[in-house]
Amino acid sequence: MPATPPQPRRTVAIILLDRIVALATAARRVLTGRAGVSRLTWVAVVAVLGVLVATVVLVAGVLRTPEKLAPVTLDPPLSVDQVGTPPAGTSRAQARPAATNPPPAAPPPAASVTAVAPTVSATTGPTATGSPAVATPAALLADFTIEDTALLSYDAAVTITNPGQLPSPQWTLVLTFPRETLRVSAVEGARVSHDGAVWTFVPDGSTGPVPGSASVRVTFRVNGAPAGAAPESCVIDGAACTGLPN
Repeated sequence: MPATPPQPRRTVAIILLDRIVALATAARRVLTGRAGVSRLTWVAVVAVLGVLVATVVLVAGVLRTPEKLAPVTLDPPLSVDQVGTPPAGTSRAQARPAATNPPPAAPPPAASVTAVAPTVSATTGPTATGSPAVATPAALLADFTIEDTALLSYDAAVTITNPGQLPSPQWTLVLTFPRETLRVSAVEGARVSHDGAVWTFVPDGSTGPVPGSASVRVTFRVNGAPAGAAPESCVIDGAACTGLPN
């Protein structure tokens, strides 16, 4: 007995199409067997059949070419390093992945440096420590002279000289006479005071300060015989005067 040839394998699309055709045939028989079926009913039946046919065609296309469908990709799960531990009291929906390496902070702007040349004043000079020192006037010089003599008095003058370049604002001239009975009068260029035989002269408005490389004069009269009445000492700011008689 010859073997029965194998039946061809029926796909899902063919099975669905057979079902739709069978339903359409059954619906046609039912509708034709009834009298008074309206045209609207026929239109509804045809529309339903059309939808079914379109569905079958779509399903058949999908089943025949599954490789044309776009694959659905899922994001890989976050690693432990990428997920930060949310603080206590924070819900899971509010948690956010923490950055593994925070972005480096921008370097601060470089501070601008302005070079300032050191200035040296004409009246100052550098010291051993590098700080400027205020220049002081030079020490004054004084010269005593007897200009005119009389029987019981004589006229004298003291020339005060500033050998430096800076003016000297103040000075003090001290004359010590041999006796307290000697008196000084007619003073010009200074104000005078005395304590016994010691007479002190300080500048007035015309002799102070003493300009640099200049000199001022103080003149006065000593009431007493020139012999034995000359000053025993003459001092200008602590330095001895010149010109005293021996």
